[in-house]
Amino acid sequence: MRTIDLGYGPLRGLWQRRRTFALVLGLAMAGCRGESKATEAPKPVAVEVLTLAPSDFRETRELLGEIVSREHVVLLPQVAGYVRAIRVRPGERVTRGQTLVEVDARQQAAAVASVEAEKRASEADLKLAERLAERTEALFLRGLVSAEELEQARTELKTAQARSRSAAAQVAERRVGLQFFAVRSPQDGIVGDIDVRIGDFVTASTPITRITQADVLEVAVRIPAERARALRPETHIEILAPDGSVLVAAPVYFVAPHADPRTQLVELLARFDNAVGLRPSELVRTRVVYDERPALQVPALAVFRQSGQAFVYGVKEDEAGRTIVERRPVTLGALGPHAYVVEDGLEAGDRIAVSSLQTLRDGAAIQAESPTPDTTTSGPTAG
Repeated sequence: MRTIDLGYGPLRGLWQRRRTFALVLGLAMAGCRGESKATEAPKPVAVEVLTLAPSDFRETRELLGEIVSREHVVLLPQVAGYVRAIRVRPGERVTRGQTLVEVDARQQAAAVASVEAEKRASEADLKLAERLAERTEALFLRGLVSAEELEQARTELKTAQARSRSAAAQVAERRVGLQFFAVRSPQDGIVGDIDVRIGDFVTASTPITRITQADVLEVAVRIPAERARALRPETHIEILAPDGSVLVAAPVYFVAPHADPRTQLVELLARFDNAVGLRPSELVRTRVVYDERPALQVPALAVFRQSGQAFVYGVKEDEAGRTIVERRPVTLGALGPHAYVVEDGLEAGDRIAVSSLQTLRDGAAIQAESPTPDTTTSGPTAG
């Protein structure tokens, strides 16, 4: 059998060569594209950058405080008897000397009337003794009476004078005792609950009510003994509202000379004018301001730690003009509400990164942006 060649052999070889060339060209182009992607520089990360400047720093601590009134008086009647009248209501504001409760004083009033009568009788006897002494002395000068009679007249005069003084003292004593039957307020203040009723029998040990002076109060807080040793003269206490706003701020005027032996806490007292309606024995939220000074601060979110060392990412320009970050060790001081005080490692005017810290590395290029208010403190300026 003969094989007939139709002339397709050369064409088949040409197609195979073309397919091989296309495959090699495609692989080469793919390799070029991969090499281009591999050598393409990464896009800089957008990072918020803060320029540091000194700002006011407040070292504070929030504690539970107690409102104290130094003029909180429990009234006791200084006499015994039946309650005859109640002149005030609980919660009423009273003034010093105002009558609050009256105890039945009729027996004491009768005793006062009796001693007043005795006083009037003694005054009459004194006048008679004075006239008798004058007459006896005149007669003695004329030789009509003896010296013994003159001495007797003078003695009777002295006795009458003593009786008169005694009667006057008894009247004064009874009148003072009569005043005690009206229980009066010893100070301006607010009446507490009244513990007696009309007709009750009271004695000198029966509590009547309480008078609390609430115009000037004190706040008491207790701090650790080591902090008490470092207190400054300008230390003050702020009383806070539930939303954190300051109701009252007052300087500390008393630091206890000893610590509580059980808790090792030292009591601080600050006095203030009560214009916000606080009440004695009320527990309040307070803030002790230990120190206020200008200081360089960094936001707490801008700090990261490695092996116990604190770092921040400083921002600078490299030789190529790119904005890059570098890891900088810092020594931190006290922590405020949102920022640390920088003791060492940074200076005013330095710039630091305050966002995207988890995506940064030392020497990475960034695109600097202004920080948002949430990431800054009140002191540093944006840059």
